[in-house]
Amino acid sequence: MDTGTHLVIGLGLAGLAYIDPVVASDPTVSTAVLIGTVLGSQAPDSDMLLRLKSNAAYIKNHRGLSHSLPAVALWTLGITGLLKLGFGQLPIGHVLLWVFIAVAFHVFTDVFNTYGTQALRPITNKWISWNIIHIFDPVIFGAHLVAILLWSLHWTEPQTLFPILYAFIALYYVWRSWLHKELESKLFRQDPDYEAGDRYTLIPTLNLTHWQIVKHKADASFQLGEYRNKAINWIDRVRCDVHPAVDASKTHPDIASFLYFSSFACAEVKEQVWGYEVVWADVRYRHRKQYPFVAVVRMDKEFRTLESYVGWLNEAKLQKKMRVDYLS
Repeated sequence: MDTGTHLVIGLGLAGLAYIDPVVASDPTVSTAVLIGTVLGSQAPDSDMLLRLKSNAAYIKNHRGLSHSLPAVALWTLGITGLLKLGFGQLPIGHVLLWVFIAVAFHVFTDVFNTYGTQALRPITNKWISWNIIHIFDPVIFGAHLVAILLWSLHWTEPQTLFPILYAFIALYYVWRSWLHKELESKLFRQDPDYEAGDRYTLIPTLNLTHWQIVKHKADASFQLGEYRNKAINWIDRVRCDVHPAVDASKTHPDIASFLYFSSFACAEVKEQVWGYEVVWADVRYRHRKQYPFVAVVRMDKEFRTLESYVGWLNEAKLQKKMRVDYLS
């Protein structure tokens, strides 16, 4: 989820913690738990600091090790330890439990997004992305915001309000999971262009009734479309180039990082007077008729790297960013 949603979830879990009599009966403990759940709900995303190293390092590792099973334990112990240092005497078992819930809930919500996480690492390094909940879900964010407002205004007790909120959230996740599975499993029946071997991925959007579709065809091309009003509308077809420059590009660290993260990458080769430009795009992210999540490498005729880029850019900004002397 996005940072704002993780923040309101951290506050919401602090409210839910009032069902614990030890937390509810002691303002010092409840304050420590509040700080702990807010920090715990943000901690796994501290790997965003990898941007300072490079975009490639960030893309390869974001939601990776920081969201793994060992990391959940380490974040929990680290935050609880800091709270112990700051507050002194605390019922450690109770504080540790609520910090753990905050950290684990962060990772749990992230697996429902398209970006996904390596939540089961080190058991497996597989990226888990269930494509059920958009990275910003207005229902989840709005429900938390309303509950936090009611709590802050003292209109209702947190031990009554927040169990209701999270019961609703649980039902919402169940409904969205069922709906996604139901719709995705029937897409081939509604697709007049269906061919044997076609595989469909349904991707959520901000609109709860509107989904994006990625169809991975048997010839390794992709077809992109929308699902709304119980109908499929195909809007683009992306064919992946087969070329020696594509194979050569896979050895570049930026491209390798991109391919490590995405199984929806498609390459396009542009031959230039100075060599080749290979543009890898993640076709899940289509915006204004473009695919802004890319990895690009420019090579000379002998496939030696001239420059590269990985990250989020539209075509115009990409060309401006990568403009160098040999292009003039």
